[in-house]
Amino acid sequence: MHKIASALTIAGTDPTGGAGIQADLKVFQEREVYGMSVITSVVAQNTEGVQDVQHLTVDFIEKQLDAVLTDIPPQAIKTGMIATVEMMELIAKKLKNSTIPYVIDPVMVAKSGHSLMDKTSREVIRQTLIPLATVVTPNVPEAEILVGFDIQTNDDAEKAAKLIVDELGAQAAIVKGGHLTGEAIDVLYDGNELYYFQSERFNTKHTHGTGCTFSAAITAELAKGKSVKDAVELGKAYITKAIEYPLELGKGNGPTNHWGYRLEGLPAQKEIVDK
Repeated sequence: MHKIASALTIAGTDPTGGAGIQADLKVFQEREVYGMSVITSVVAQNTEGVQDVQHLTVDFIEKQLDAVLTDIPPQAIKTGMIATVEMMELIAKKLKNSTIPYVIDPVMVAKSGHSLMDKTSREVIRQTLIPLATVVTPNVPEAEILVGFDIQTNDDAEKAAKLIVDELGAQAAIVKGGHLTGEAIDVLYDGNELYYFQSERFNTKHTHGTGCTFSAAITAELAKGKSVKDAVELGKAYITKAIEYPLELGKGNGPTNHWGYRLEGLPAQKEIVDK
């Protein structure tokens, strides 16, 4: 009997289902990976914003982690909202000697603009978790926090991706271009080569949870044994369809469509060979 791949998400919640743990588990299911979760924070949020956050104790987070890792070891792990220094230090301790692919979605600011991580935590994530990462998936505002300079062009995104790898210690980084103008171009640097993935820019406000969804798709593909480049390529194709076919739910920035790819399948994403 074929053994199914499993993936673990360590993140906060979204009771409306568009982001966080709930979104990650939907993506894992859609990509035919057995999904597991460890909750770090319980977030009262919806498509209009974040109303409140309650962080779980580090002791209880550790018990959740141990419950998973000692019973059903995952083939890939991703982290989303890791709000406090103590949480980061715990996860770093658990993953320090691990060979499991690890994806970091550095959730720092909600789509609504609400800050989800204080300044001290932002610095600690750079020092403790980024060096352990197989791939880091920041959007432009998150990448700017990580690298300390403004990102306005694709060249800036290239520079940021290289810095996250060469100076901060990640194995690979993809800086997402959704916040830039023009075509949506994501820049991937794997320590050796730069790759560019483009997609059409869709006129929709329904982009709640795009970062969670994209990074979860990458995690699922890594769990199935894909290379970083191939995992990112499939993840980009998946999130593109999720945005292209919005569900039009909620009063604010609605969630992406986690089964949007079913409408047309999941073709390979166009890779730009020349800038």
